[in-house]
Amino acid sequence: MAQFLVGSRASTLARTQVREYLAPLRERFPEHVFTHRAILEGGDRDRKSTVASVSAVSGGSAFSTEQEAALLRGEVDVVVHSLKDLPTASPAGLVLLPPPDREDVRDALCGSTLDGLRKGARVGTGSPRRVAQLLAVRPDLELVPIRGNVPPRLQKIRTMGLDAVVLAVAGLRRLGLQDEIGEALPLDLFPPSPGQGALGIQVREDNAAVRELLSTVGDDSVDRRIRAERALLAELHGGCSVPVGAYAVTLPGGELELLAQVTSLDGRRRVSGTRSGRADEPEKLGAALAYELLDQGAGEILDAVRGTAAG
Repeated sequence: MAQFLVGSRASTLARTQVREYLAPLRERFPEHVFTHRAILEGGDRDRKSTVASVSAVSGGSAFSTEQEAALLRGEVDVVVHSLKDLPTASPAGLVLLPPPDREDVRDALCGSTLDGLRKGARVGTGSPRRVAQLLAVRPDLELVPIRGNVPPRLQKIRTMGLDAVVLAVAGLRRLGLQDEIGEALPLDLFPPSPGQGALGIQVREDNAAVRELLSTVGDDSVDRRIRAERALLAELHGGCSVPVGAYAVTLPGGELELLAQVTSLDGRRRVSGTRSGRADEPEKLGAALAYELLDQGAGEILDAVRGTAAG
């Protein structure tokens, strides 16, 4: 029998994701003990600052830095992240394993449908990507910054007098809150954050025993799709604070198809593209589509966003 320590953020959603991930492992390896350890991140301590500013202070990601440090110190054997929260490059000594099956990648409007929102309606979201995409479709909306875990953000519809909030379908479904969804937003207009809906399974590179054990529940098809999405984001030098949306699908013939969109924060300009490529070369596909978007002016949009954040 061996004992494995599994780290995650302290939120209800993070704990739920750990239970989801460990269920097949516990069934497959009943002789092993998997123990969860919650790790408080900077973004969870500070609910007022923007995610970008918290990341700048911590020197890493607002939602992964402390967990990665604990993993490097050997305090946990594996960390289960929401993949969209992770920077595209892992710290030296850490690697990502293929995740299990992916949840629904779409964003959800809770409290209303898009067509049901009155002119000037107040919609809550803390995501620059969601702000940009909403304004591109509904420039009349008032976007209200909100942060926090999923249930408190839902409650802000009432406590802040909002008409709706935008959340990930995956998080709502994992928490059993799918009845709160007014509308799952269409992917062609609202492509999600790269990796949205997938778990990020991070381990130490030199821990061969853990890597071998956890590889038994990984899905290589999901892994290839998210690698294409994250390669595009890396080539655009993006992160969770820039308005980049992307998602990949596996075509009937086995190839990957990747769609991506970059939108200005005011929603007035957006560039998008779709490209297909070999499933065994997901990073090449992601980089190629990123170059196409840059040729269309994505770099100018992202430079302006970064300039706004820096100011």
